[in-house]
Amino acid sequence: MRPTNQLRFVLASASPARRKSLQAAGIEPEVLVSGVDESKANAELAETLCLDLARLKAEAITDRVRSTSEPTTLVLGCDSVLAFDGEILGKPVDADDATRRWKQMRGRSGVLHSGHCLIDVTGGRRAEAVASTTVHFAPVTDDEIAAYVATGEPLQVAGAFTIDGLGGPFVERVEGDPGTVVGLSLPLLRNLLGELDVRITDLWQR
Repeated sequence: MRPTNQLRFVLASASPARRKSLQAAGIEPEVLVSGVDESKANAELAETLCLDLARLKAEAITDRVRSTSEPTTLVLGCDSVLAFDGEILGKPVDADDATRRWKQMRGRSGVLHSGHCLIDVTGGRRAEAVASTTVHFAPVTDDEIAAYVATGEPLQVAGAFTIDGLGGPFVERVEGDPGTVVGLSLPLLRNLLGELDVRITDLWQR
């Protein structure tokens, strides 16, 4: 295991929710946005697609930090998609798309998959996995859907909903790690760090 001052932790994501999750767990990440063209990934399974995208994002940042990878640098890429009715749902394309989705999802359930790819840039190793959580949506009304879509929040997130924002009241319950729905599973991150011989406590800010 390595001391904290010899670790650099980079989050390859612009998601404020992922950053807040890490901060709440005592980790202050360095944020670098990958700028990956998500259309490059094409998979039939939601689990495969989210992991492919997480890997692309982590690899893009790894290429940028490789020449300055001292101290030991860890890069985390994440991506989330919702599997619902045989469809793979990322961010809605517009307000009409978000409205259509919510009218389909209300009173029903889907599975939110979040891919995680953790790369030890210095050591040349990686660990990756997918966390999956079943989400049960409330039977929201047309007026509630219209009001929610009008806020713009569902246009910014996979599946057109959040549980840590305005969309929280419209999710009745989840089966699995709620962090997966936010986009970053902290228990899974702990396991991935362990595969690379790093304790999550090594990343705590002291």
